[in-house]
Amino acid sequence: MEVTIGEAARLSGVKVNTIRFYEDRGLLPAPPRSDGNQRLYGDDHVARLRFIRHARDLGFPLPEVAELLDLAHRPEAPCDAADAIARRQLAEVQRRISQLQSLAGELERMIGLCAHDRVATCRILETLADHALCATDHHAGRDATSDVAIGTASHAGP
Repeated sequence: MEVTIGEAARLSGVKVNTIRFYEDRGLLPAPPRSDGNQRLYGDDHVARLRFIRHARDLGFPLPEVAELLDLAHRPEAPCDAADAIARRQLAEVQRRISQLQSLAGELERMIGLCAHDRVATCRILETLADHALCATDHHAGRDATSDVAIGTASHAGP
């Protein structure tokens, strides 16, 4: 089977621009081109895109996805490396869950302090203006993606 990039996107659930991104990063081999210079993706490309998409859905960073793809193409190799990568990802997810629980607790505390009076005496705004009023150090471990504007990141993207 050979399909266009649009059809490969539909079959894999990966956006067209993300497919190009994965090609540029070496995660997806460049497909052959038709006489009209159109990319033609085969079953292996689509399967690889599905693998990448699933790994990304589970939160694996691109370097780890590349390692897992490499391992997947060495069926006789021991799976210790895949296990180690998955364990590191699990630890990262657990760390993020802990951080989110801390954030939720702080937000609940702030909301609980609200007297529903006037903005001039709003404990929520007061706490946001002065981190020292927070009960926990909830910003520890923040990464650069925490500052990305809401709505600018694509779930299916890189």
